[in-house]
Amino acid sequence: MTVKQDIRADGRDWSDHYWWSADGVRLHARVYAGPEAAAEAPPVLCMPGLARNVRDFEALAPHVARSRRTIVVEFRGRGESAYAKDPMTYVPLTYVQDVVALLDELEIARFATIGTSLGGLVSMLMAASMTGRLVGAVLNDVGPELEAKGLERIRDYIGAGGGQPTWIHAARAFAELNAAVYPGYGIHDWLRLTKRTHRLTPEGRIVTDYDKQIAAPLRLPAPEAGIDLWPAYRALGDIPVLVLRGALSDILAKGAAQKMEQALPGARLVEVPGVGHAPTMDEPAAVAAIDAWLADLPAT
Repeated sequence: MTVKQDIRADGRDWSDHYWWSADGVRLHARVYAGPEAAAEAPPVLCMPGLARNVRDFEALAPHVARSRRTIVVEFRGRGESAYAKDPMTYVPLTYVQDVVALLDELEIARFATIGTSLGGLVSMLMAASMTGRLVGAVLNDVGPELEAKGLERIRDYIGAGGGQPTWIHAARAFAELNAAVYPGYGIHDWLRLTKRTHRLTPEGRIVTDYDKQIAAPLRLPAPEAGIDLWPAYRALGDIPVLVLRGALSDILAKGAAQKMEQALPGARLVEVPGVGHAPTMDEPAAVAAIDAWLADLPAT
């Protein structure tokens, strides 16, 4: 089911698209039409991080859409996508299935991806299961080797915390939690990021814009041997791959990112200075790197 908005009337540069997952969850995406000249070009699929939503791409998506159609996915349990009845479906393989359902409904055969953290993991799994359909990928501060300390930090805060009475209170609380990630941010930067990641409830409280049950699978014991994601990464093959790494990241180590660059012929590593996990991709270094990556994507 598609719900089209009159973007000329409301000033927005996207339309809303809703679709259904195989298990009956109503999901949401923003669709930026892109230029008519690029109508035959594979679109760019943007996928946010674990606790993020479509607003994570509110600056980048219109920029990318200058050159081609851009679709920003909202994973189940976030933003306008419905919450899942079974919290154990909040796992990457289910997200892959949800995105494939969207691609099938929109009849998209080939596409590129820009994925932050969880979105990048989904990109790699799609490369492994959809041979030949990905034409390019941006992996934003994520890869086949992730740092245990950083993952533990995320497990500690996902699903925790209550509401705040005002946006300023919420921004200050968010800043306290993430000060080491964006050490150069001022209050206006934190307000911008908080409004991307939080929502106002009918009761007038500011809360994180996701189902707290997305944390449920993270509480399960991890396999002792871990999961080898290198085969999924290598499945990207020789397509253009941009590995973005926050210079202060505690998730993607510098050595692991360098191994990623060396492992694929089309991979390029760019560090975003002064930020941790994950770059917002508003940073000049990130935007310039993404522009270069876009220029390398196939036109048809």
